[in-house]
Amino acid sequence: MHANVEADPRATDIVRRLGGRSIVLVGMMGSGKTSVGRKLAQRLGLDFVDADHEIEAAAGMTIAEIFAKHGETYFRDGERRVMARLLAEKQRVLATGGGAFMLAQTRDNIARHGVSVWLKADADVLARRVRKRTNRPLLHSVDPEETLRRLIDERYPIYAEADFTVISHDGPHEIAAETIVTTLASGLSGISRITPQSHTATVRVALDARAYDIVIGNDLISTAGERIAALFPQSACAIVTDDNLAREHLPALEKSLDERGIRHARIVIPAGEASKCWDMFARVCDDIIAAKMERRDLVVALGGGVVGDLAGFAAATVRRGMPFVQIPTSLLAQVDSSVGGKTAINSEHGKNLIGAFYQPSLVLADTQALATLSPREFRAGYAEIVKYGLIDDEPFFAWLEQNWRGVFARGPELTEAIRKSCASKAAVVARDETEQGDRALLNFGHTFGHALETLTHYDSKRLVHGEGVAIGLACAMRFSARLGHTSLAEAERVENHLRDSGLPGTIRSIEGWNAGADEILEAMYQDKKVQRGALTFILARGIGRSFIARGVDAGLVREFLAEELAR
Repeated sequence: MHANVEADPRATDIVRRLGGRSIVLVGMMGSGKTSVGRKLAQRLGLDFVDADHEIEAAAGMTIAEIFAKHGETYFRDGERRVMARLLAEKQRVLATGGGAFMLAQTRDNIARHGVSVWLKADADVLARRVRKRTNRPLLHSVDPEETLRRLIDERYPIYAEADFTVISHDGPHEIAAETIVTTLASGLSGISRITPQSHTATVRVALDARAYDIVIGNDLISTAGERIAALFPQSACAIVTDDNLAREHLPALEKSLDERGIRHARIVIPAGEASKCWDMFARVCDDIIAAKMERRDLVVALGGGVVGDLAGFAAATVRRGMPFVQIPTSLLAQVDSSVGGKTAINSEHGKNLIGAFYQPSLVLADTQALATLSPREFRAGYAEIVKYGLIDDEPFFAWLEQNWRGVFARGPELTEAIRKSCASKAAVVARDETEQGDRALLNFGHTFGHALETLTHYDSKRLVHGEGVAIGLACAMRFSARLGHTSLAEAERVENHLRDSGLPGTIRSIEGWNAGADEILEAMYQDKKVQRGALTFILARGIGRSFIARGVDAGLVREFLAEELAR
C-alpha cells in the first residue's frame, strides 16, 4: 500500500470492508470521474482504471471515432462487455462512461461486484467543464448545452440508484476524493450486499464411476482453483480458450489457480467456428504436450461450444486421455455442449463429424460470465433451452413462455432455466451416454440446423449455431405438422415464442441465403443420425412429445424444404 494509506487508517478499513469489491464512479461527462478516481485510488492503495480508456485501447480508436464509424449501439455493447470484464478481474477504483450505468445489466453487475458512487454536478458546472472539449460525441449537436440538459434529465433519476452520492463542486480533486473516503468510512456498514452469500445449484450426471457435477452459480471462475485443487490435487492444467475470452475471463481463472499453487499454461485459439478444424486440433494437442502436461494433469476448456468441443477432443486423445474440466462461458455451452461428453471438430462435409464421447470431470457454469455475451449470442443460447421443453417437458415450455423476459434480464429465472436444462440433458445422458437410443432426441431441430450451418460455411456473421437450432426447431415442428404428427397450431405456438424472444424461424431469414432444396437435402445426408443412407429426423407429436423418425422419405423432405424456401 502507499504511504498515505498507512497514514490514514480509514483507507485500510474501507478496503477491508469492501471484501474485494471495486469502487465504481458513475456520473455525467465532466463530473470528474477520471481525475477524482485517480486521487481516490491513491488514497486507498488500489489500482485505477478508466473504462473509456480501456474501450479505446481495445478498439484502437477514440470513442468519437467508434461512434462515427459504428454508431452508439455498437459502442454500448462494447462498453457493457468491457465493464463486465473489469468488474470480474479484481478490486480497483473504476471510472465509467456517462452512459454505462444506464444499462440495467451493467447496474446489476456493479451491484454484484462493487459499490457505486455518483459524482453529481449541476448543469452549469458540467457545461463549463465540457464546453471546450471535442471528444464528447453525444454533444456534437446544434445546441450542445440543450443536449447536456436533456441527458441530465434522462440520467439523473438512474444515477440516483447508486449506493452513494457525492457532490462534484469546482475545486481541487483531492477534496472530492476526501469526501468519498469520509462517505465510505461511515456508510459501508449499511450496504448489506458487501459480503453476499454464494447461491449455487448442482446437477449430478449419474454415470457410475465417471459421474460428475454441473455447478451453476455466480463467480465460479474466480473460485475455480479451489474446486480444481480439491478434485485434482497436485495436478497442473492446460487452459484452452479463445482470444476474446483470454481478455475477458482468463485473468480471473489464472488468479484463482495461482492462489491454489496450480501450475498452468494458456493455449489461445482464434474465436469462431472456423477453429473447430484439423489444423487447430493438431495445434492444441501439440501445445498441451509442449507445456509438459502429464497424463494425470488436466485440460480446462474456458469458453463456448467451439472451445469446449475442441479442447474436449484434445483431452480425449492426448496421452490417450487426460482429465477434462468444462468452464462454459456462453449460455449455449452452459445448457448443452458442455454437458454429456460429446467432443468434436468439423469436416468440410459437415458439422461435428470427427470426435469422441469423452466425459468431463467437472462443469462450472458461471452465470456471471454471461454478462459479457452480446444480445445475439445470448438469444442463440436460449434456443437450446427452448429445445428441452419441446423434447419432453411441455410444462417447462409453458414456463418459458411466461418467464423468458426474466431469463433475458438475467434474473433468478436464468439460473432456473440453466438448471432445468442441465437436469434434462443429464437424465438423458445417464440413460444413453453414446447415443444408441433416445439421446438422439437431444438433436431436435439439429438435422435442419446443422445443414444450414454447413451451407453457410459456418459463417457466424450470417448464422450462429443457436440461430440454426431455432430455425431447425420451427422447421421440425412444421414438418411434423405437415406429416400429420402434430397440429399446425402447436407449430405456430413454437414459432411465435421463438419470434417473441428475437430468434429466427425460417430459412429465408438467413442473410444472403441462395441454396435450394436439393442442396439442403444433400447436406442433411451428412447428419450423424443417417443410417444405411436413410434419413432420420427428430419429430414431435406435440410440444413435449418428441420421437425418433427413421427412414423418412427424401421426397417428402424435398417437398417440405421447397415450401419452406417459399415462405
